Amino acid sequence: MKTGTFRGFDVAMHDPGIALITFNEPKRLNGMTMPMKRDLIETINQAQMDESVRVVVFTGSGKAFCAGDDISGRPPSESGEALVPDMPNGFGSSKHHAMGTYNGLRVHSQALNLAIRNMDKLTIAAINGYAIQTGLSLALCCDFRLAAADAKLGSATLRFGLLPDEGGHYLLIEQMGVAKALDFLMLKRIVSGTEAHELGLVHQVTDANDLMDRTMALAEELANGPQIAMRLLKKSIYNATSMTFEQSMDDIAAKTAISDCEADAKEGVKAFQEKRTPKFNAWIGS
Repeated sequence: MKTGTFRGFDVAMHDPGIALITFNEPKRLNGMTMPMKRDLIETINQAQMDESVRVVVFTGSGKAFCAGDDISGRPPSESGEALVPDMPNGFGSSKHHAMGTYNGLRVHSQALNLAIRNMDKLTIAAINGYAIQTGLSLALCCDFRLAAADAKLGSATLRFGLLPDEGGHYLLIEQMGVAKALDFLMLKRIVSGTEAHELGLVHQVTDANDLMDRTMALAEELANGPQIAMRLLKKSIYNATSMTFEQSMDDIAAKTAISDCEADAKEGVKAFQEKRTPKFNAWIGS
C-alpha cells in the first residue's frame, strides 16, 4: 500500500506488516473532511488488497483521535497528497437538499465505516484523545480499541440537533445494548477512557504515555498469528451476530474447509508435536 502524507493523515508501515494510519491535523482536532474520507477509503482498499499488510492501526496526533467532522472553520493543510481526484464541483449542494445529504452519507461517510468493518484483516484503534461522533464511530468499527485513560469518547450529536448518522447508534447498541446506548446518546454523554472501558466500549485502558507501545505490541501479536485462519474467524464472528446457531455452524464449517488445507494449519500441528513455537505465514514471506 502507498505510504506517505495524504489529506488529513499519514500512512507508515511497521514490521511485521502493521499499517499505521495517523490523523495529522491536530489544530483542527483531526476533524474529518469529505476529501479526507475519500482518501481514507482508498487507503483501506489498498490495505485490504496488499498481502504485505496484516494489521491496520488508527490513531491521532495532538489532543484528539478524531473529534468528528470538521466544523472548526480552519483551512485544512495543503501538504497532503490526494489519493483520489477531487469531485468536479466540490460536493455540490449535498447539504442543501435531502437526497444530497442521503447520498453524501451513503457514498462517503458511511462508506468509510463500512470499508473498515468489511476488511478481513484485523484493525485497532489507539484512542489518544477526543473521539467524538465520526471519530467514535470509526473507532467502534475497529476490531480492537485501546484508549488513554484521559481520552474523551462520545457521540453528543444531539448537542447540535444532529443524528449519529454514520452508524454510531448501531455500533453503540452492538457494544452496550439498547438501554445503555439510549442513555449514552440521549444524555449526550462524553466519557473518559476509563469510563469507556467500564462501559465496554474499549478493550484496554492505559496511561497516555504507554498507549502506542501497548497498541503496537498488540498489533505485532496479531500480525504474527495465522493470518488466513484469523481473517476467516473474524468474518465468522461478525456473521454470527445476524445468524441462527445452525447458520453460524455452517458458515464456520465452510471456512474451516479452507483453513484446514492451508500451510499454517499443517505448521501449527507440526510445531505442537515438536514442542516449538509455530512459524506461520510462510505464504506471505515470513
